[in-house]
Amino acid sequence: MVQDGRPRVSRSGRWLAQILGYTFLVLGVAGLVLPFLQGILFIVVGLLLLARSAPWAQRLLERIQRRHPQLRRPAEALARRLDRMLYHVEVRLRRLFFLFRRATGR
Repeated sequence: MVQDGRPRVSRSGRWLAQILGYTFLVLGVAGLVLPFLQGILFIVVGLLLLARSAPWAQRLLERIQRRHPQLRRPAEALARRLDRMLYHVEVRLRRLFFLFRRATGR
């Protein structure tokens, strides 16, 4: 289901988004000191994933967008893409768990 241009995410999808968001934040911080990782990109993706469930991430994104208004449209487009990707991953995981339960007889 779509809500204000972004797919609705279930509880398991929010958990997945939080795990991925914090993982991307850690990779982003590591990328700030390691030359082969794009630290800022990982941090932005992590913040976009966390923005729905963590108010501090939403406030930080809003502050960044106020300072750099030219980034608002690309950030919103990336957030929509991430939401769609997360929705599709969630649907595939549900199918996988359903097939696993059916195969094991649980």
